[in-house]
Amino acid sequence: MAGRNRLSGWLRRGTDSASGSARPTRDFRGSRTAARTAARAPAPSRDELTRAAAGAGYPVAPAAHPDGFGCSCDRIGCPTPGLHPVSLAWQTQATTDPQAVDHWLRTQPLANFVTATGAAHDVLDVPAEAGRLALARLTADAATLGPVAALGEDRLLFFTATRGTPADEDEWWPCALDCHPETADEHPGVRWHCRGSYVLLPPSRLSSGHTVDWLPGHGPDLPLPDPLPVLDILADACAQSAHDSASEPVVWGH
Repeated sequence: MAGRNRLSGWLRRGTDSASGSARPTRDFRGSRTAARTAARAPAPSRDELTRAAAGAGYPVAPAAHPDGFGCSCDRIGCPTPGLHPVSLAWQTQATTDPQAVDHWLRTQPLANFVTATGAAHDVLDVPAEAGRLALARLTADAATLGPVAALGEDRLLFFTATRGTPADEDEWWPCALDCHPETADEHPGVRWHCRGSYVLLPPSRLSSGHTVDWLPGHGPDLPLPDPLPVLDILADACAQSAHDSASEPVVWGH
C-alpha cells in the first residue's frame, strides 16, 4: 500500500501536462516546500508502474522492447518493434496475479508490458491533438474522465469501463471502430480497443525514443468511466481537429 500511495502522489503532483513544469500549490502553508520535494522525487520505476496497473485490475502481459533499430523478438524485420506481446498466447497469459507479475518483472528486466482490453477495461485511442482538445471538456465532467496515458507524442489512450460482450450488438457503435493490433493503421482517428486487443502500459519504451506515460493526475487508480460518453466527446474532438487542419492555409515553399 505504501508503494501505491507513493505512486499516486507522484502522478497527482502539480504538473502542467503541456510543459511538464512543476506548479507549486497555493492552499496551505508549506505547500511550496512539498511541491519542490515532489518535483525532486524520482519517477516511478517500470516495476512500480506495472504492479500498480495490475493492482488496479488491468490484466498485464510482457511485451517486446526496442533493441537498437529493431525489436527484441526473433522476427526478422519486425514491423512493430517493441509494440507487441512476447507470447502469441498473450490473451490467456494476461493476468493481475501478483506472483506472476513479479516473476515476469524479475526474469524479463527489459520487457515492455501490455494490458489486454475487453475484460476489465477498454481503451479509446485518439491522435494526440484531438485528445488534448477533449481533455478540457472531459475534465469539466469528472464522471467522463478516468486514466489517460500518452503513447509517445502521437496518441492519447483514454481508459474506460469495458464494452464487454453486449447481448444486442446493434445497440453499440459499428464494429469498424473496434481496433485490433494488426489493424491499427486502418483507424487513424478513434480506435476502440476492446475484445482481442491490447495497449502498451507506462513506462513502455518506443522505437522512436519516446515512452508511454500516464498524464499527471490520471493514473490507473482513477475509476473507469462509461465508454460511450467518452467516445462521443473524443469523436467530436477528432472531427474538430480534422476540420481545423483542413482550414489551415497551405504555404508553398520557394
